[in-house]
Amino acid sequence: MKNARFSIWSALTAIALAFALPALAQQEGPMQPIEKQAPAPPAAPPAPAPANPASANTPAPPAAAKPSATVEVPTGTSIPLVLHNAISTHSAKTGDPVYFETLFPIMINGKVAIPAGSYVNGEVTESKRAGRVKGRAELMIKLNTLILPNGYMVNLNAMPRNAGTGGHETVDNEGKITGDSDKKGDVGTVAKTTAAGAGIGGLATRSAQGVGIGAGVGAAAGLMAVLLTRGPDAELPRGTTVGVTLNRPILLDAEKDQFTSPGQASTLAGPQNRYTGRGKIPF
Repeated sequence: MKNARFSIWSALTAIALAFALPALAQQEGPMQPIEKQAPAPPAAPPAPAPANPASANTPAPPAAAKPSATVEVPTGTSIPLVLHNAISTHSAKTGDPVYFETLFPIMINGKVAIPAGSYVNGEVTESKRAGRVKGRAELMIKLNTLILPNGYMVNLNAMPRNAGTGGHETVDNEGKITGDSDKKGDVGTVAKTTAAGAGIGGLATRSAQGVGIGAGVGAAAGLMAVLLTRGPDAELPRGTTVGVTLNRPILLDAEKDQFTSPGQASTLAGPQNRYTGRGKIPF
């Protein structure tokens, strides 16, 4: 009896499994094959670190500018000038402008560095009239700027060394222009007034005593004229030639100092020879 029951249970279990397995297969779906993944490529080696980490972010310094070539006009070079506006201690004041022009080209290494006809401007730095009893007139000028014909300007900073004024003015080593003392004119004035006084006294009294008295009066008048008038002014008329000697070199930009012609200065008549005597009273 037990064997019969076991056989029936086994048969029922087998039938149940036969129906359950297909249904389970439909729910889960077919088995998917497992894809093999390709191996990852080897990692690139890290970039080498800079030797100086601080320099990695530092910009490269700009290239140094190439210095421009220069033309040097050396110390001791003489530049002849001619004056365009007259100057006199009678009216000149400190700060008044003065205008010159170069008379001759300055050559450096066989090339024209400063053509004739270049302009030079400056100013009066001192003007003093002569005294009534003593002291000479004094005038000082400073040359500031050199202007080449193409408009290129450079600092000059020079003083005159000599001047052809047509009179008796002199120039010292510091560039001071000094007027004449006119001592001969003073002696001549006293002599003239003495002689005139003596003649007048002699005619008035017709005696030697009158001549003596007239001579004394005339001498006193001449001396008074000398004491009441100033000495001659220091003057630089238009056309005065002035020599300048450089006490330091001038550096010209070679790109701007390109001249093939020696240039040409203006034609100015030089000053006439003049007597620097005083305008005495009464002669």
